[in-house]
Amino acid sequence: MASDFQEALAAGDLDGLRRAPKADLHNHAILGGDREFLAARTGRRIEPRRQPLPDMAAMHAWVSEAVGDLFDGRAGRLLGFEAALVQARRDGVTRLEIGEDVWAITLWDGSAESLTADLKAVHAAVAPEIAWSPELGLSRHCPVPALDRWLSPFLDLGVWRALDLSGDEFAQPIEAFQPLFRKAKAAGLKLKAHVGEWGSAEDVRRAVEVLDLDDVQHGIAAAASPEVMRFLAERGVRLNICPTSNLMLSRVESLEAHPIRRLYDAGVRVSVNTDDVLVFGAGLSEEFLKLYEAGVFSVAELDALRLDALAD
Repeated sequence: MASDFQEALAAGDLDGLRRAPKADLHNHAILGGDREFLAARTGRRIEPRRQPLPDMAAMHAWVSEAVGDLFDGRAGRLLGFEAALVQARRDGVTRLEIGEDVWAITLWDGSAESLTADLKAVHAAVAPEIAWSPELGLSRHCPVPALDRWLSPFLDLGVWRALDLSGDEFAQPIEAFQPLFRKAKAAGLKLKAHVGEWGSAEDVRRAVEVLDLDDVQHGIAAAASPEVMRFLAERGVRLNICPTSNLMLSRVESLEAHPIRRLYDAGVRVSVNTDDVLVFGAGLSEEFLKLYEAGVFSVAELDALRLDALAD
């Protein structure tokens, strides 16, 4: 018997899809917000990007022009987090892995406890029904000693549940971050990293091995190597993939040709996610619908992906 989610997919019913529980496991809170909420709160409407961008430098330039200083400073970071919760709630997301970069501790006078308390207060006030998994972010652009200094007080709180490495995949060797990931693993955090969006399949394998990753953010380059796909499948590593982001950053030629299908057929665990809703314009329900309309997955397959992400 088809679920309500499957029936909504088959009918192209976006409202019906939004009513179905979903998990977003790859969402950058600052650019993951609800544009209607932000327009009402700030008077500024951020229109999504309409044409693909050639690289991350072009995306950063676009964000600088379209978003400007809206999310600067302590109040701006909290506004971005609140907007992401509003977007998730509107889209039927009931499980959400988002948080804050460790460098933001500098905006809270070095207090991880105050930063954490402020985020928890926003969550409680805006979307307490969402199962929020607090996620710490590390930027590859930052010196490792600084990342270590900022990370440690967060780990001491015992509140944070995941760690994600993001930024330019080529900024520093992946080995530089191994001590930080070992510390986070000892504290019981899920380990994630952005890799294989711009790099190679071998980069994905190396990051998983060196950092002992549970999940890979993007990881679509792994589809170029049967050996790496087999490695990921055997290890049970999930790729948290953002189809529209990949298309809009020119990482794939079309959704119809997206490698998520090849990865899935090779037995690699995959999930469907949003990345940066404000930039790319697609909420999680739209991501599922786009994949179905492009003929990438059947309604039953997409429902299985939805339920798998919710269950973990």
